[in-house]
Amino acid sequence: MTATAPITQDVLTLPRKEAETDSRVNLVGLTRAGLAEALRDAGTPDKQVKMRVNQIWQWVYHWGVRDFDAMTNLSKAYRAQLADHFRIELPEMVSRQISDDGTRKYLVRIAGGHEVEVVYIPEEDRGTLCISSQVGCTLTCSFCHTGTQKLVRNLTAGEIIGQVMMARDDLDEWPEPGVGTGETGPRLLSNIVLMGMGEPLYNFESVRDAMQIAMDGEGIALSRRRITLSTSGVVPEIARTAEEIGCMLAISFHATTDEVRDRLVPINKRWNIESLLEALRAYPKLSNSERITFEYVMLKDVNDSDEDARRLLKHIKGIPAKINLIPFNEWPGSPYQRSDWKRIKAFADIIYKAGYASPIRTPRGEDIMAACGQLKSATERARKSRAQIAAEAGLK
Repeated sequence: MTATAPITQDVLTLPRKEAETDSRVNLVGLTRAGLAEALRDAGTPDKQVKMRVNQIWQWVYHWGVRDFDAMTNLSKAYRAQLADHFRIELPEMVSRQISDDGTRKYLVRIAGGHEVEVVYIPEEDRGTLCISSQVGCTLTCSFCHTGTQKLVRNLTAGEIIGQVMMARDDLDEWPEPGVGTGETGPRLLSNIVLMGMGEPLYNFESVRDAMQIAMDGEGIALSRRRITLSTSGVVPEIARTAEEIGCMLAISFHATTDEVRDRLVPINKRWNIESLLEALRAYPKLSNSERITFEYVMLKDVNDSDEDARRLLKHIKGIPAKINLIPFNEWPGSPYQRSDWKRIKAFADIIYKAGYASPIRTPRGEDIMAACGQLKSATERARKSRAQIAAEAGLK
């Protein structure tokens, strides 16, 4: 993708009043079982339900069709029946910004007028979409911009998978009729990471259903190895993630002592480092996953010492792992600073020499506040001063 100057593009959608008063059931986000039940309730004969589910599923999730009239292998009468009972509706794209490096940040409006942010990151060998699972976040991680926004509500499965479908619209990546998935070359949207707004494991059922839709081979058809769920450490749901989703797992680790992690990632006060690591040791076997990614944001004079690097190695011993080092992405009011580059390199070198991959993540989309830890919807912004944020982080 050619890099362009940052721009904002308004996207036309249905008038909000019309969308909010539409009582028809939205098919987007229904699992196969949910779709089957909805079709029965709308009068589809039992003996036809399985066939109709397969047909509609492919139209919606493989071809990206939103109009029942375009579903040409269904009779006109049945198409009219579907249109009377159902709609196919995605979250509304309010704006799109494009970074100098090609990163796209979408502001997306969902039911109730709330907004979340979604980020698409193009690379030479892949295109990664960072999606949100909640409006705001309940975890209040002190280094994260999203953490300064109070939790408004969980997203539905339709609002989660709808972010993926909306991005495919923007990238013009739905296949032409008669063309199979992947037949036109590498995908622009090849990977999903649940690293946007919210804690995915506090919205488990909706995240699970949305990702099962994304992985379904007759629809969007992404491999489970191309989906990564990032959690701050909701320990009771980690085994369940392995069993019911089976995707790759990333952990927002960020500290090597409970004292520091309690401050950076307050959920650690409930499930400390020892209990988290115990759950992680079982995950690769349960999910048949290759390895777990430990995300580690580099904060100057907080968690970036050689001693921290060595403690980190002791913690992950016995866990198939890679360490993803993230230079801190500053945001207005942040009480932290990014570690010096020399310090980051020294930390990475200790990890690498111990035999672990330790890539340093290149910040992307910083000019449009789309980098890791920077997402926060403008209309739900919590008005906090730098002093308030620092006090809550235990720095004053």
